[in-house]
Amino acid sequence: MKTKQFIVGLTLSALMGGGVAVGSYKLLEDNSPQGVQAQQEYPTVRYTSDMRSSNVIVPEGLNFIKAAQVSTPAVVHVMTEYSARTAQRSNTPMDPFLREFFGDGFGERVPRGPQMGSGSGVIIASNGYIVTNNHVIDRADKIEVTLDDKRKFEATLVGTDPTTDLALLKINADKLPVVRYGNSDDLQVGEWVLAVGNPMNLTSTVTAGIVSAKGRNINILRTSQNRDLSIESFIQTDAAVNPGNSGGALVNLNGDLVGINTAIASQTGSFAGYSFAVPSAIVSKVVDDLLKYGEVQRALLGATIQEIDAALAKEKGLNTLNGVYLNTVEEGGAKEAGLRAGDVITSINDVKVARTSQLLEQVARYRPGDKVKVEYLRDGKTRSANVTLKNLNNSTEISKRSNANSVTFDGATFEAVSKPEMNKLGIDGGAKISNVEKSKFRETGMKDGFIITRIDKYAVNVPADVERHLKNFETGIVYIEGVYPDGLKAYYPIGKR
Repeated sequence: MKTKQFIVGLTLSALMGGGVAVGSYKLLEDNSPQGVQAQQEYPTVRYTSDMRSSNVIVPEGLNFIKAAQVSTPAVVHVMTEYSARTAQRSNTPMDPFLREFFGDGFGERVPRGPQMGSGSGVIIASNGYIVTNNHVIDRADKIEVTLDDKRKFEATLVGTDPTTDLALLKINADKLPVVRYGNSDDLQVGEWVLAVGNPMNLTSTVTAGIVSAKGRNINILRTSQNRDLSIESFIQTDAAVNPGNSGGALVNLNGDLVGINTAIASQTGSFAGYSFAVPSAIVSKVVDDLLKYGEVQRALLGATIQEIDAALAKEKGLNTLNGVYLNTVEEGGAKEAGLRAGDVITSINDVKVARTSQLLEQVARYRPGDKVKVEYLRDGKTRSANVTLKNLNNSTEISKRSNANSVTFDGATFEAVSKPEMNKLGIDGGAKISNVEKSKFRETGMKDGFIITRIDKYAVNVPADVERHLKNFETGIVYIEGVYPDGLKAYYPIGKR
């Protein structure tokens, strides 16, 4: 019996050993080059059925789908066309800025035909109003807008504000998708935002980043034309923005508009880590002014200001580094309210202002005639005053651009300048004079056809501006600046008695 059991056990062991050997051979055969080749030719994975998504749940607040779905349909592609002469003439201080968005070399070579540019825009009203950057459409002979649904429209320019680099367009369409204004004041550093636009002609592109800083001043809008009126209080983000994004939307996770993407910090013109957007609080004010008055209503404190740093604090004996130092207080609301040079403004209407950019942003939200509560430090003590803001003419008057094509003043007739003539001469507006010999302007030596572009420090954009600016001068000599149709620039003094 023992012998029989021994034989059965030996047989089972032999069978098991044979199975292991065969199995090992098969494994080696599958790992051989022939086996790998067979698997490559005949894969066993059915991708759509055998692959499974992970069970990881994305934390609330890190999902960008809703914001993208809400904002993308309302962001448009803005295409511009420039004559060869216009493009050749564009060698201005803004050119490095333009190259960042229109591509290297814009304005550097002599163009041989019409030049094209592109950017983005945001529909802010269902009846066709679109906000974009001024530099996207500046001096363009033609503006065309392509919607997210591929429809194309020719756009008309409603108005611009170079001091904030914003412009308002209008297309003839209704029932359009819109982006709702969000409150840029509520944005927090570290908060997620999305940049929506058309970089490098890649339409409807969405990128994500966080708010890196607020109230950032990068000195990109300060030109001789803007003088000291530019408003730079940008939202800085690390959302990728490239040429073509300019004028597009910066939205929060609800899809609300919190800024208009405007600039990038770059040595090459391509994204290098940071982008900058005009806050929606400024955007909404500029758009509202352009719709109501045809031009932006700029309110001023009537003082020159300076950033406070350690050196200035030591020099002036200040015990704070937060606030804005008043260098001089000129004729205007600040002086009338009792502010003096050497005061440090710390808040406007209970909103803290630690830097000049923050102060300028807060004041820019108001119009001439508005009153603001200003808190300031003097001799180490906190004080407050109610300041009535004034305009450039030191009055509380609201200016409204006249739609009249011509006006008569002091015997002379002033007519609007056509768009082709403005492009030819490189001007943004003006008033062409005629009937000089029958007017008070004959004493200046001015000739018929002269286009007035500036009176003293004030720009003349339309004929009504001539009368409005000259009436504000009571005595003394006023200098009139302009250009003749052949391109000859001239200056004429006119006496006010």
